[in-house]
Amino acid sequence: MSLQLDKLRITQDGREMVSLDLTVAAGEVLTLMGPSGCGKSTALAAIIGALPPAFKMTGHIHLGGKDVTNVPTFKRRMGLLFQDDVLFPHLSVGGNLGFGLPRGTPDRDARIAEALSAAGLDGMGKRDPATLSGGQRARVALMRTLLSAPHALLLDEPFSKLDAGLRDQMRAFTFAQARDLPTILVTHDIEDARAAGGRVLSVTGTSIS
Repeated sequence: MSLQLDKLRITQDGREMVSLDLTVAAGEVLTLMGPSGCGKSTALAAIIGALPPAFKMTGHIHLGGKDVTNVPTFKRRMGLLFQDDVLFPHLSVGGNLGFGLPRGTPDRDARIAEALSAAGLDGMGKRDPATLSGGQRARVALMRTLLSAPHALLLDEPFSKLDAGLRDQMRAFTFAQARDLPTILVTHDIEDARAAGGRVLSVTGTSIS
């Protein structure tokens, strides 16, 4: 399964912000790196199908050989992880994980238990997310995304709000969990790019080179 961006171009008021023509292979992490406001997150919004009306996009997006350019976001099978964990406060930890499972998934409880174990959170399924540490919440958010069985993973500054001591741990955990997926990481932190270990493209604010 690969993610192909075919002559993808994003403009705002006629000014080019993003230009991408590349393929991200399964198991590869492509890093888009640059300062805030230069178009990195806009690129992810376009890929997932949530580009704001102020921007215009041309080109095509292919996932696993299928053109998904005009496919609704919820049908694209792409997982998006933000810098905030965005856990549902009215659901338990297990409930948050279960929310990621496709409807009709058999053995839901077993899948949730497996995800908790993989995240080092055995026995915490009934906990209130508010009682977890920042690192634990980040792991729950990642596992919820992976339980939705995405065909590609998009990471939007996922480590930026973690304490410095947790970042290395979460980088290693995230990239290990995403090892079979084409992944695009957006960041301004060179250590994120080094941990990802793949290609790094620089976002200049007018284009991506």
